[in-house]
Amino acid sequence: MQLFSHVTDMLLQGGWVMIPLSATSLLMWALIIDRLLLYRSLDRKDMTLDEAGRAIREDITPQAGGVRAQLVRLFFQQRGKRPEVHQAVLHCCADELRRDFEGRLSLIETLAAVAPLLGLLGTVLGMIETFQIISLFGTGNPRAMASGISVAMITTQMGLLVAVPGLFMAGRLRRMAGNRNIFLQEAVVVIERELVVCAGEVQ
Repeated sequence: MQLFSHVTDMLLQGGWVMIPLSATSLLMWALIIDRLLLYRSLDRKDMTLDEAGRAIREDITPQAGGVRAQLVRLFFQQRGKRPEVHQAVLHCCADELRRDFEGRLSLIETLAAVAPLLGLLGTVLGMIETFQIISLFGTGNPRAMASGISVAMITTQMGLLVAVPGLFMAGRLRRMAGNRNIFLQEAVVVIERELVVCAGEVQ
C-alpha cells in the first residue's frame, strides 16, 4: 500500500509528462513479455534436423511447435505442385518466419530510446517552471521553486528507469532472435538438400 502511494505521488509530482512516459513503459514491457513468450514457445519440443529432413522425404506434417517444425509446416502449406519452385517457396517461408521472430524488436528499441527523451522534456518543462517562479517571486520562496525542480528531477529519473532495462532487454531479445534464425537457417539447408534429392529422384 505504501509503495502504491509512493508511485502515485511520483506520477502526480512529475506532471503530464508522466502520462506518455507511463504509457511508453507499459507498451514496451507488454511487447517484451510477448517476445519472451514467443521465443520460449519456439524452444519447446522442436524437431531435429534429421527429423525435418525425414518429414520432407516422407511428406509428414510435424506436430511439434519449434522453429524447424514451423518451417516444415509452412512449406507444406505453400509449396504447391511444381517441384521447380519448391526451393524458392522454402526461402520465402524462412523469410516470413524470420520477420515473425524479429517483429516488434525495433519498436521495443524505439520505445526504450524515446523514454529518456520524454524525461528530458519533463526536465526542460520543470526548469522553465522554476525560472518563471524565480522571475515572479525571486529566490526567497523555496517552496514554490520546489515544484518545478521536482518535475525536472522525477521525469528524468523515470525516463532512465524505463530506458535502461528496456535497452538491456532489447539487446537480449536480439540475441535470442539471432539464435532462432541460426536454427532456421540450418533447417533451410537440410530441407533444401532433401528437395534437391527428391527432385533428382522424380527426374
